Amino acid sequence: MKNVAGIRFKKPGKIYFFDINDLPIERGMHVIVDTNLGDEYGEVVFPKKEVNESEINEPLKKIIRIATEKDEKRRAEFKKKEPEALEICKEKIKKHNLQMKLLNCEYKYDGSKLIFYFTADGRIDFRDLVKDLAAIFKTRIELRQIGVRDEVRMLDGNGICGRRLCCCSFLGNFETVSIKMAKEQNISLNPSKISGNCGRLMCCFKYEQCVYDEKLKKLPKVGAIVKTEEGTGEVASVEILKEVLRVKYKDGDEYYYKKHPVDEVLVIKDVNSNEVKIDVENEEDLKKLEQLEQLDRDDENNNIE
Repeated sequence: MKNVAGIRFKKPGKIYFFDINDLPIERGMHVIVDTNLGDEYGEVVFPKKEVNESEINEPLKKIIRIATEKDEKRRAEFKKKEPEALEICKEKIKKHNLQMKLLNCEYKYDGSKLIFYFTADGRIDFRDLVKDLAAIFKTRIELRQIGVRDEVRMLDGNGICGRRLCCCSFLGNFETVSIKMAKEQNISLNPSKISGNCGRLMCCFKYEQCVYDEKLKKLPKVGAIVKTEEGTGEVASVEILKEVLRVKYKDGDEYYYKKHPVDEVLVIKDVNSNEVKIDVENEEDLKKLEQLEQLDRDDENNNIE
């Protein structure tokens, strides 16, 4: 085990581990840390935490110092300049006729770099734009293309639940979400109902999936043959959270159904397939669902932290 400090550069955002460097840091303090991209300004989320060394990407970078009053003042000054920088960049994009959507910009705390975030359908040749911006702002310029999930995070908004979007309020990382999760959680596979404001699968499917995974291990699949006090039947549906099976029985030429707790059922023959059949009302919805999954896979490498 090793003692580390947890530092976050954006809120919400991923928490990174740093060597405390024997500094008297406290939660909520601002610090200057050493990163692969140079010195960065971050906030202490937890001042001391024991973690397994296997969770740490060696070598562990250090906290250089606690942010001084001068650091705070410079950062505030550059923050005030960001709206103007954004407008200037928009004018230059229009001048160069570039097919890109500018979303936001941010100065590094000491003004040594100015980053512009944008979205675009493909690759953009913005070399001339960078030259113009560097001449105006007299600092290093970086244009960073981001995915639609990060776009929505920057724009903010509310979800269909009525609450502020998870990605804007507390979600540090974008984790992989799949249609299989929605299917296993008995959610309607309507593309418009399982997509978030970003047009991708909703992140909240991930929250309860570990519970469903655990329960599905001990529940027979639909189509399994089971024996109950009623006789032998076939599993027609499963209430996963309640751990209740709806079993179909045959009585002559008729069928009837009865519910049983899984503890009162003996599985005679389960379904071996691990595949989850995706049932949708029409082929168009199926194509949209497949596109959603593909877009999610494509976005994994485009999200910023």
